[in-house]
Amino acid sequence: MMEFLLDYGMFLAKLSTIVILLLLLVLGVFFLYMRARSGGDEHLEIKHINQKFEQMQLMLKSAILPKKEFKQAIKEVKTKHKAEEKQEETVRPRIFVLDFDGDIRASDVASLREEITALLTVADKDDQVFIRLESGGGTVHGYGLAASQLRRIRDKGTKLTVSVDKVAASGGYMMACVADQIIAAPFAVIGSIGVLAQIPNFHRFLKKHDIDFEQIAAGKYKRTLTLFGENRAEDREKLKEELEEAHALFKEFVKTNRAQVDIEKIATGEHWYGKQALDLGLVDKLQTSDDFLVEQANATDIYEISYVRKKPFIEKLLNPVAKLLDSDSF
Repeated sequence: MMEFLLDYGMFLAKLSTIVILLLLLVLGVFFLYMRARSGGDEHLEIKHINQKFEQMQLMLKSAILPKKEFKQAIKEVKTKHKAEEKQEETVRPRIFVLDFDGDIRASDVASLREEITALLTVADKDDQVFIRLESGGGTVHGYGLAASQLRRIRDKGTKLTVSVDKVAASGGYMMACVADQIIAAPFAVIGSIGVLAQIPNFHRFLKKHDIDFEQIAAGKYKRTLTLFGENRAEDREKLKEELEEAHALFKEFVKTNRAQVDIEKIATGEHWYGKQALDLGLVDKLQTSDDFLVEQANATDIYEISYVRKKPFIEKLLNPVAKLLDSDSF
């Protein structure tokens, strides 16, 4: 009996040690994750696009021109630079280029707001902001904030051009319509001015397997449709009402920013390609972002601005955990 008690005591001691070590490990991982979130190398990266174009041109000429002609091209570039140095007192108009690559949560708005804050400290009425926008839309509040960030540029009196090479739909178009000018590639997808909510329901599956689901809420409409409970007709009607309200706000926002559109005709949730969007007044010009920048390079100084936060290794390692911790729902 004594031997059994000793063995059992040793077992409990080992088990307690393992549990304590696991708790310490979990706490350690959580601490490192929180520390990683607050750390990171955050900075603005600025590229002079004119120099990039010039370097590309010279590299191509070096490959295709005879040596004599290439030397002449180099000489012409040097002469051009000397002439520009003599005119240093004359400041050319500037174009600030930003990129927005939107996901369903409009996560890129975190960088966008920093980039806009930075450029607004130096931009004046002769400058222009050029946004290369790609997004199929997402949450109302996420894209509402992103559109508000672009509105800051207009409110400052700086011209804003949005370029869509692939897609600006739903929340993406909510952002685009703020611009003074929207340009789009011929086959870019534009529009989708509508609001959508969809959710699976597992109530019948749970009921079939005799699994109860309990949900307690204070407030009649704290929760409408649910994943696991039985959805009622009045819940569906309430959600539909909320979607209609959001759609009305969306339509009002688009009409306020682009008075030339027939809002009832375009706010059906449909999307259109570039040429059709131009005919409907959703965009102002068919042109790619590349053509626009090359076209502007001779008369303006073009700067590409990006706000970069280099993630520490531990944050990359814990990225799946980060997504769980950041999620509002599952």
